[in-house]
Amino acid sequence: MHRYIIQRLLLVVPTLFGAAALVFVLMRLIPGDICVVRLGSGGGTFDERAVAACHAELGLNRPLILQFFDFIWGFCHFDFGTSMWSGKPVSYEIAARFPISLEVALLATIVAVLVAIPFGTLSALKQNSVLDLVVRVIAIAGLATPGFWLGILIILAILNISQIAFGAPWMPPIDYVPLWKDPVRNLSMAIWPAIAVGYRTSAVTMRMTRSAMLEVMREDYIRTARAKGLIERIVVNRHALKNALLPVVTLIGIESAFLIGGLVVTEQVFNLNGIGRLLVQAVQNQDYTLTQALVMLTVAVFVFTNTAVDMLYAWLDPRIRYA
Repeated sequence: MHRYIIQRLLLVVPTLFGAAALVFVLMRLIPGDICVVRLGSGGGTFDERAVAACHAELGLNRPLILQFFDFIWGFCHFDFGTSMWSGKPVSYEIAARFPISLEVALLATIVAVLVAIPFGTLSALKQNSVLDLVVRVIAIAGLATPGFWLGILIILAILNISQIAFGAPWMPPIDYVPLWKDPVRNLSMAIWPAIAVGYRTSAVTMRMTRSAMLEVMREDYIRTARAKGLIERIVVNRHALKNALLPVVTLIGIESAFLIGGLVVTEQVFNLNGIGRLLVQAVQNQDYTLTQALVMLTVAVFVFTNTAVDMLYAWLDPRIRYA
């Protein structure tokens, strides 16, 4: 297994290099010039000498191959450079936004797991019952409901309920406070977008859990376990659920990694200054340095999350062996 882990970690290098090359080329293919955006942001005029001076300041007048090598070298040393738009270090910009996106993603994943796995399992065990029908309706509704629209409904519900209960509307705070400093204020801000996003994730996971459980419950070893006289709880938890969780864990890992940088619209609805919102602003401002760092951060989260999920397979199914 150690050899397999080393091989997977070594595969991270070409994956990140390929992603770096792709995002570097794509950013240069986007029409426009960040220096023109900076100098003309107020609607005034600017001359070519000012643009040339801006290019020299940002290093954009150097050959592209040298710019790419500088980007790779800095990434290897965890030096992401300076934002071309704000002039602040990229690491500072990410550090200020990453905690809220990470917290919302983790809370959304927890909500999805706590809802999807129990209800998906019950739906499979009570196939074609009223409970199964209700769970399937909830899952289909979650698949059909955009997260940002659900977020708007949650905000409207909070406003109306607080108006009726307290006589004045209440809105979740928008300024980020770390969990260890003020847990109540922190959760009152992060839990609502987590519910909005987690509902959609739980719907997908619920459907996968139900399908996997239905398939596993028809296997011969489940019939054998019951014939040996094992109680139903042990048959379900120890023999059926652990095997059914293999595709579910894969799905949860992919969805969790996607949430790190995929909360753009939800962050707009709840006015959160997260990574997704920062990425949109960086692309709009043609901030090459910041955009490249954010994309590489998202790629790294995907790669290491998938590696961690693969490591869980051996625990869930002892028959899996890594050569």
